[in-house]
Amino acid sequence: MSCSSLEALTRCSVAVDLGAARTRVYAKGTGLIVDQPSVVAVNTSSGALIAVGDAAERMDGRTPQHIRVVRPVAGGTVRDIDMARRMVRSLIGERLRRVRRRRVMAHAAATIPHDADPLACRAAVETLTGVGARRVELVEAPIAAAIGAGLPVAQPEAAMVLVCGTTTTQVAVVSVGAIVAAGTVGLGGDTIHHAVVQYLRNRHELLLPSQEVRPLHLALLGSGGVGNGVYTGLIEVQGRDVVSGLARTVTIDPEEVRSAIQTPLTGLLDTIRAVLHRCPPDLVADLADRGMVLTGGSAVLPGLADQLREHTGMGVQLAQEPELTSVNGLAALMAGRLAPSPAADEAAQGAATAGAARDALSGHHPLSGDREVIGAPESGAAADAVPVPGQEAG
Repeated sequence: MSCSSLEALTRCSVAVDLGAARTRVYAKGTGLIVDQPSVVAVNTSSGALIAVGDAAERMDGRTPQHIRVVRPVAGGTVRDIDMARRMVRSLIGERLRRVRRRRVMAHAAATIPHDADPLACRAAVETLTGVGARRVELVEAPIAAAIGAGLPVAQPEAAMVLVCGTTTTQVAVVSVGAIVAAGTVGLGGDTIHHAVVQYLRNRHELLLPSQEVRPLHLALLGSGGVGNGVYTGLIEVQGRDVVSGLARTVTIDPEEVRSAIQTPLTGLLDTIRAVLHRCPPDLVADLADRGMVLTGGSAVLPGLADQLREHTGMGVQLAQEPELTSVNGLAALMAGRLAPSPAADEAAQGAATAGAARDALSGHHPLSGDREVIGAPESGAAADAVPVPGQEAG
């Protein structure tokens, strides 16, 4: 049985986007109820959970030895199932109690990376079954992001979407509800962050705190004048000297920062070319007119769209609310739509498209990617389910 048929997704009441940077949860009929960092602070001596989300993120790098800050999700994949369960349970428990319906977590939808292996799929499922879900539907992140960005995924037309995450970027070409070609490259917000930090350590013998790296992102806007929307001024940053350990201020030329990220950026450009090379010529012709759409939290990185436009010659657009496209796409699928929140004058057309797609995609659905459902039958309780506080046990 395919794991993400449109009919199965319409039975879901909760959508979860477990990202390396943030966890977002959408409840049908209520809206977005959770948008918090995917971070947990735990006492290593007692195992007690100290903080989750924003509170835990503020502790990162500022805790004593007995308190460990954990990020249980990396690259869109759950790495620590136990910590991920505790994080999700803490984030959604109080909020789901306000949704006055029984068994609100009985059927949930979640995103997974396009190249996720069976173990990664099982980790995502077990995370949600551990907080009370009986059944979990998996949707590949590029499909969800394309729908959330309003791309015509159900049409026989090519649409290219880039899901820019914290540590990886997924590049996919979508047509007729399926991924035609895709690739993943290790480029994200953290990759840029680490490249800049490592460069300054090697070149200027300076260790930067996190808050000092963000102003350097302005330097990624490229070369040219400020009047063209490009930053060219010198940047002063303060950090710790590698040798003496004392505070030191260094003036950085933006061109230095741009050169520091050329290696990971080249990897992204190579991946885009490889994906286009595997597409049929007709779809590539569509993309020449339509271009690509940037989604994900790292899509707002200054200068990224300009760099892609300059090196590929294709049009590049930034999705509206790019960080929410994946969860918005899941919400649209749960509502039986293949586009997010159509306007009133497009409601009839949207309903017709969704109805036609439901008829065409019944049984084997292109969104499934030939994956199988992982989890307990809907009529039975999950073997290791831990109910959300205040929720009826499975």
